[in-house]
Amino acid sequence: MEKNRKIRIGRVTSNKMQKTVVVRVDNLRRHPLYHKVVRHSSSFKAHDEDNACNIGDVVKIVETRPLSKDKNWRIVEIIQKADIVGVLKDDLAQANQEN
Repeated sequence: MEKNRKIRIGRVTSNKMQKTVVVRVDNLRRHPLYHKVVRHSSSFKAHDEDNACNIGDVVKIVETRPLSKDKNWRIVEIIQKADIVGVLKDDLAQANQEN
């Protein structure tokens, strides 16, 4: 009997590690006092057995047993592959803003 596991959908922000990716999950929440909708994001380290994910991919992750100190999630499927040209343009634009 499988437990009810948490499922999240997010975007890959880093794939520098072997068999591990960092996934950012965005949520919209209403501020309790000011009632403005605020974007909140959380980062999860997820297991990627085949190193198939790239930065910018939209993926579905599911909670699993602890695989390492920080890794309690694994990649179930890649929902949408990243548009590499779009990601590179975003990175260039962000680098230009920082300088």
